[in-house]
Amino acid sequence: MIQTAWPYLALMLVIAGVFPMLERRTQWRVFSIMPPIVMVYLLVTALSVSGLWRVDGEIKQAQSLLVAQVIPAMLFLLMIHCDLRAILALGPRVLAVFFTTTVCLFVAFTVTYLVFRNVLPDTGWGPLAALSGSWVGGSANLVAVTRAVGLTENAMAMALLTDALCYSLWVAVLFSIARFAGAFDRWTKAKPMDEIIAVVPEPKGPITPDAVLLWLGLALGAGALSRYVAGLMPASDFLSPTSWTIINATVAGLVVAHTPLARYPGASKIASALLIFIVAILASQSNFEGIASAPWYIACGLSILAIHAVLLALAAKLFRFDLHLCGISSLAHVGGVAATPVLAAAYNPALVPVGVLLALLGYILGTGFGLVMARVLAALAP
Repeated sequence: MIQTAWPYLALMLVIAGVFPMLERRTQWRVFSIMPPIVMVYLLVTALSVSGLWRVDGEIKQAQSLLVAQVIPAMLFLLMIHCDLRAILALGPRVLAVFFTTTVCLFVAFTVTYLVFRNVLPDTGWGPLAALSGSWVGGSANLVAVTRAVGLTENAMAMALLTDALCYSLWVAVLFSIARFAGAFDRWTKAKPMDEIIAVVPEPKGPITPDAVLLWLGLALGAGALSRYVAGLMPASDFLSPTSWTIINATVAGLVVAHTPLARYPGASKIASALLIFIVAILASQSNFEGIASAPWYIACGLSILAIHAVLLALAAKLFRFDLHLCGISSLAHVGGVAATPVLAAAYNPALVPVGVLLALLGYILGTGFGLVMARVLAALAP
């Protein structure tokens, strides 16, 4: 078992690098079905669940430090070649997808509870109501709903366990479906995102060692500055220091995108490397301990996600939504502000600001949604 940070870090770097290397060198057909980023996520998750390392002590501190440092740096680099005007033009479409996703989740929670209410405890609606707050906003919304409704610690534990397990599986699904975007968009008759918004081409030229060092230094510096400024901003349940840090890093990248530095090559390649590395770190935090104690709630969580996916796909067909925005909107609800930009970067780096804004909107609405869900589910209790 790995118990210290350096062997853990070495393993994460190797796994993050080996699959992209195999794809580039071998062109195996399996990579057209399971992209390298998905293989990295699944392998690291499997190793984490198998107990190769424990998420505590030195390794837990390393994970927290890496997530805090790498995500803002990656977002800064991803923004260097984004077209802000094209992003702003997506406004109405983005909001339509977001609120459609919210409605789909409302229906999914209601239908799932009607199906499972006879096998759940009398107060089985409580953990699901708390979970609904998290699956529109985040963990802060889950805690707020739990306190507002007066749920027990055990009920909150069931909600947290269901959230952790089902969220991990859903992230893997959303990464995996990226390759189906073309077929999905043809089915829905949606205009492909690449025709609406695209990353500005990176300047041509070799990526020299000095370019790597320059961009890494600027990215880490932007991340550090973003965290410092976040500490000066007013914090709340909706805008935590983490949320402010992500916003600040995104804005910093968009500002630098309009300076001569944007003509210096290397930013996007380094950002891509950081992206797959941070996916490995996030997957390494997976912990499914306690799964056997809450089978019915986990079944409810999987049912909610399945119904939500089917309804969102049908809505996409009706309103001609594209797959990338649907996936980002779904994770903005279920995953929150830390995970959504990572998925957006995997789909199309130009969509990272969209992912950040949708996740923040979810935080604002999450507690209210959870309280409404609590009233509805309580009224449906047997």
